[in-house]
Amino acid sequence: MSILLKSATVVDQQSKYHLKKCDILIEKGIISKIASSIPAQKNMQVISRHNLHVSRGWFDSGVCFGEPGFEERENIKNGLKTAALSGFTTVALNTNTYPVPDNKGAIRFLKTVAHNHGVTLLPNGCLTQKAKGEDLAELFDMQGEGALSFYDYKKPIANPNLLKIALQYTQSFNGLVQSYPCEKAIAPKGMVNEHLSATLLGLKGIPSLAESLQVARDLYILEYTGGRLHIPTISTKESVGLIKQAKKKGLHVTCSVSINNLTLTDDVLESFDTNYKLMPPLRTPQDVKALKKGLKEGTIDMVTSDHNPIDIENKKIEFDHAKYGSIGLESCFGALQKATDLETAIQALTQQSVFNISQSSITKGEKATITLFDPSLQWEFEKEHIIATSKNAALLSQPLLGKAYGIVNNNKLVIND
Repeated sequence: MSILLKSATVVDQQSKYHLKKCDILIEKGIISKIASSIPAQKNMQVISRHNLHVSRGWFDSGVCFGEPGFEERENIKNGLKTAALSGFTTVALNTNTYPVPDNKGAIRFLKTVAHNHGVTLLPNGCLTQKAKGEDLAELFDMQGEGALSFYDYKKPIANPNLLKIALQYTQSFNGLVQSYPCEKAIAPKGMVNEHLSATLLGLKGIPSLAESLQVARDLYILEYTGGRLHIPTISTKESVGLIKQAKKKGLHVTCSVSINNLTLTDDVLESFDTNYKLMPPLRTPQDVKALKKGLKEGTIDMVTSDHNPIDIENKKIEFDHAKYGSIGLESCFGALQKATDLETAIQALTQQSVFNISQSSITKGEKATITLFDPSLQWEFEKEHIIATSKNAALLSQPLLGKAYGIVNNNKLVIND
């Protein structure tokens, strides 16, 4: 397949064409030519779009698709389509399926289902057997089969010795451990941020202390053991400060923030809309400000859509009983650009190297792993824009800035009409 991208502005700080408008020719999945103008030939698929921009392919470090076990929420095929049309060339799949992926056979199954797609799916494997937090799963075998990291999705590692052993053991094969930042004993029945709004609404709170306690503990253990630790979806000002200090010490720690926590505050809870029931919970304006600053400074390595489809039966019910989660792939880029500048946004979406994933620059001879987008489009995210099977969107009706056209990856073009 030959693809010609016409008049595309390159946003790639690793490329000599950064912020230049070029034509880009892709042949057999490789960038074969970049020039100010390339004549179209009969065998080329020519892509020309309003205000077309291109960058290295976007990476989402934490998405959920229902398959296997919860296909009524989302299956892998439609999840990958959603990711592609939202601009993501690579996604890391979380471990909230049934059964959970805690062995190499489960990792092989997920990679097989996603084979031969424009989006590269990289499964996470469970850190512990059946994600119960008791005994380590088959970490070495799963990594050999292609597991990206080890994570019991949104389940804190309650036993500090288990984290210590995991960090020590994974060093022998350069494995990456993820630890969800929440000390459950501080907020056993909490649902939303412990703040004035929770009190006024009569909802049980989760204090920011629950997160910072767990982050501080995990960083102390990491300093003792060494190894690689990723802290997903931080949400508090205190967590930003703790991780910043740890990085200054030279610890191998990285972290992400959910687009929801970067753009929404707990003020929206007054509507009792269960789409705002999220984990981690929405926090205060002060926390959001600190998260934005942490992203800009590089303390926060990446932004995730935290895409988590939930079927209507588990969302359109009383707030107390509704499940946590929101879809987010379709609205992630547009919301991120409302929170920060374009280059910071692209940087936050192209941090594959944190997970030891090889990256291709927009340079002649490199593999074409490219996201196509318009950074200037102003629009509101409404139900008709949802590609995911489930419709539980926290960012519904939010004004957004910028939208993806699609991707080129794995010698395939997936693009909006």
